[in-house]
Amino acid sequence: MEEKKIHRSGFVNIIGNPNVGKSTLMNALVGERLSIITSKAQTTRHRIMGIVNGDDFQIVYSDTPGILKPNYKLQESMMKFVRGAITDADVILYVTDTVEQSDRSAEIVEKIRLSGIPAIVVINKIDLSDQQSLESLAEKWKALLPEAEIAPVSALNNFNVGGVFDLILKHLPEGEPYYPKDALTDKTMRFFASEIIREKIFLNYDKEVPYCTEISIEEYREEPSIDRIAATIYVSRESQKAIVIGRKGAMLKKVGTEARLELERFIGKKVFLQLFVKVNDDWRNSDSQLRRFGYEE
Repeated sequence: MEEKKIHRSGFVNIIGNPNVGKSTLMNALVGERLSIITSKAQTTRHRIMGIVNGDDFQIVYSDTPGILKPNYKLQESMMKFVRGAITDADVILYVTDTVEQSDRSAEIVEKIRLSGIPAIVVINKIDLSDQQSLESLAEKWKALLPEAEIAPVSALNNFNVGGVFDLILKHLPEGEPYYPKDALTDKTMRFFASEIIREKIFLNYDKEVPYCTEISIEEYREEPSIDRIAATIYVSRESQKAIVIGRKGAMLKKVGTEARLELERFIGKKVFLQLFVKVNDDWRNSDSQLRRFGYEE
């Protein structure tokens, strides 16, 4: 008698402090660029889902915002994504790296330890370390999370990402797919358009401007040979609006060009992108505005 093939399916949630390379790891595991990546903290604000399918498995990855101490309602909402990711996971990937010193994640690590959910501690950026230091780090994390598996990787160089995948598959429960086999993500193109624009703002502006900025896609029209997108960049103050626009509109034009080119690569066809800038006072502390931008209450 032919042996029945076991199908595995589940949610793998990626958690960690800012700047440890969570989004780089997510994109490497999915094989697509779904999470935006910059060197600035708090780049990821939502849970971003990426789906990987095989003949006998479906892995639903979820990249969460970096762990932080909230200073306003937007950050409170971001931390709700993190806490929710602990309770609804089948497997938890806790991402650290070889250089971080922060202890802000102590509460989250303890919740992971008590959750009973299979966990994998991914030590990223091992290309910046040596063998002795790496062994000490592995011992430290084994003491903090005794039941967890330890996986050293370099997500940027795609080193041992396959090893992480094998560990995930080992812990994934048996079950049928949650999503159609051709699905890549649960997010819409409007969402990815706003994320790509926001990434270019993080890359082109300094100080508080990126953190006070949110994107609203006012129109997204798909045509056979081109997608037409109109987006508004919201900032908190008039002074920030002037900075985003730049002298004679130069900065806004630069951001628009970079975002358009990235969108064309992502979508695979021409894009016509219009950007506008408006002031929305203190939107980061407004429940109604946060709901409008897709954040939980």
